[in-house]
Amino acid sequence: MKSPQIFTSLLMLFLALNVSSQTTTLNTFPSAVYLENGLTGMQETLHADTHQILLQALKAAGLEDVLDVSGPFTVFAPTNSAFAKLSPDELEELFNEGNRKKLKDILTYHIVAGNFTASKILKAMCRGEGKASFTTVQGKKIFATMEGTDIVLTDGMGNEAKITTADSGHANGVIHQIDSVIVPPGL
Repeated sequence: MKSPQIFTSLLMLFLALNVSSQTTTLNTFPSAVYLENGLTGMQETLHADTHQILLQALKAAGLEDVLDVSGPFTVFAPTNSAFAKLSPDELEELFNEGNRKKLKDILTYHIVAGNFTASKILKAMCRGEGKASFTTVQGKKIFATMEGTDIVLTDGMGNEAKITTADSGHANGVIHQIDSVIVPPGL
């Protein structure tokens, strides 16, 4: 299937860019540039100004090719403001070269194999009497429940993240924007 390969190539292109020093985003380029470089909507979504720290984290963890297997994937993408909830010391520790494995574990904990739209997550919660679990690429589970009209993810440490923007669908998966960074148990 070509879509995952295109997505991976594009993700690697984005990660190769030094987003922290770049003042121009891909959104400012003419659409012909997107087509010429084969960029998909998923890369455009992750490259948005709201995901700059996530992109830097993926690069720092060496995960440029994490999606280089057949998809689809569901990405629970923390926004910049989600990362800002971490203390400056926690952020510095995560980006420390010596903590690459920890950063990689945290980032892969935000990715689930499969295409889980909000509708599919809700159906899974109905089958699970209000709770659903999903195994992440990292190998540990995250849990989904409802809080009012919000889908809330709970990590292995009991931390919660709300899906603030759901169903940014793309050829090889879906992105759900979340308001907090989730952490696998044991970290």
